[in-house]
Amino acid sequence: MDIGCPNAIDDHIRMALREDMPNGDVTALAVVPEGCTASVDLVCKQEGVIAGLSVFSRAFELLDPSVCIEFHVLDGDEVAVGQHLATLRGDARALLSGERTALNYLQRMSGIATYTRSVSRVFEGTKTRLLDTRKTAPGMRCFEKYAVRVGGGMSHRFDLSGGVMLKDNHIAAAGGITQAVAAAKERAPFVFRVEVEVETLEQVREALEAGADVIMLDNMSIEQMAKALAIIDGKAKVECSGNVTLERAKDLARLGVDYVSCGALTHSAGILDLSMKGFSLIDRPSA
Repeated sequence: MDIGCPNAIDDHIRMALREDMPNGDVTALAVVPEGCTASVDLVCKQEGVIAGLSVFSRAFELLDPSVCIEFHVLDGDEVAVGQHLATLRGDARALLSGERTALNYLQRMSGIATYTRSVSRVFEGTKTRLLDTRKTAPGMRCFEKYAVRVGGGMSHRFDLSGGVMLKDNHIAAAGGITQAVAAAKERAPFVFRVEVEVETLEQVREALEAGADVIMLDNMSIEQMAKALAIIDGKAKVECSGNVTLERAKDLARLGVDYVSCGALTHSAGILDLSMKGFSLIDRPSA
């Protein structure tokens, strides 16, 4: 699976490395002689789903292009406590200096993939597809949305340039749902579907009559959504959003909406606990 944006990824990792050592890693420089080679293992301390191995390795490659990493797992694999995920060999200073930055990416992305996997399993065997949102940490969107895909979710629009979604403030600015949909269909590129966020059954009717392609049911009860589906009756795709917990997802799966968008996949997932252990110097340069 391609994470995309290779240049942006390198820029982001370089920025993270500079943030962690703006004037070098004073500890590694003081303790480890220049030119030493070392090895270290990547170990799992919590069961979950791994995601972000290429980002993890890139953090070390930018410090030491000759680093060698042997992975024993692939993105998307389920991992167990105590499992050895990789062995790294390279410049000792680079391995020490890049450790925290590399782990920060891998732990965060794996945590998102793990949580996404737990929610996406609820929808297995149904027509409902689990979507992420734009509720991502600034600068981390490509990493976090990739992790969602690894966990079994799908991407909603990547950014504001990726689709037309009329939310409450857009509707207010346009003067109503009917006016907002008409303006979007007239001015937005024709290749984009027009999605409308609604909160009441009356708004559902208005969005349907206005010609919305997708109607998002925002923060509605299960009973309200069932009534909305009856009104829409297949004339538009239906997405639901708001307070999508693991328990509520089970009700949504039975309801039969087309899409469920869940901001918690990225903004509320914890990390997956990983660690680098067994650091060992392989050789020292001769004096």
